[in-house]
Amino acid sequence: MILLRCPICGERNVSEFRFGGEFKARPANPEDPDSDPAWIDYLYLKRNTSGLQKEWWYHRAGCSRWFLAERHTKTQVVETTYLW
Repeated sequence: MILLRCPICGERNVSEFRFGGEFKARPANPEDPDSDPAWIDYLYLKRNTSGLQKEWWYHRAGCSRWFLAERHTKTQVVETTYLW
């Protein structure tokens, strides 16, 4: 059983959560007409790193909050979780 610590509810079974993808910074100037490549990268391209990755998680069976988790993608060990 994989456990994930919600910053509000505490440690729970990972089946209570929904994975929201890796964390990425939004493009700096969203209205700039030349920002299309930045938006394509933000929306569609994934880094898929092997190692520590910052990710979005949603606690769907608990507090209904989005939070960030730093998880090692090879070992599945969650280092830390925190509210954004």
